[in-house]
Amino acid sequence: MAKKRVLVVDDHPPTVKIIRRALEGEGLEVCEAANGADCLLAVESEQPDLVILDVMMPVMDGFQTLRVLREGEHTKYLPVIMLTCCKEDRDVLRGWMTGVDLYLTKPFQIPELLTAAKSILSVTDSEAAGGEPEGRPPSC
Repeated sequence: MAKKRVLVVDDHPPTVKIIRRALEGEGLEVCEAANGADCLLAVESEQPDLVILDVMMPVMDGFQTLRVLREGEHTKYLPVIMLTCCKEDRDVLRGWMTGVDLYLTKPFQIPELLTAAKSILSVTDSEAAGGEPEGRPPSC
């Protein structure tokens, strides 16, 4: 079975380094992007199984990026964890309304992020065997 690939999208290199080390320590493959526009390119070229996405980034923010992913035929069900310092209720609501799978705020705990990532990746494994993702409305 191939290693699961996680795309980490954040413009703060120390944060990316911490997340990379933790994910690789769990046997996951990690690729990186520094903004939303690069994320969209990396999603096509790297075909990740999960995206960990910051909100506050140059070029294209995380909300804009998530909206594009959810509108894409091949990316509408790609799991996305938003990991951001945007803690206001309106930001959290915007994330959920745009279609995020999980909204976590910084500062974050590595064990919490790893548990979430592994849980989401194990769900996508079971869905691969059975078709449509559970908990998502059927496409029109």
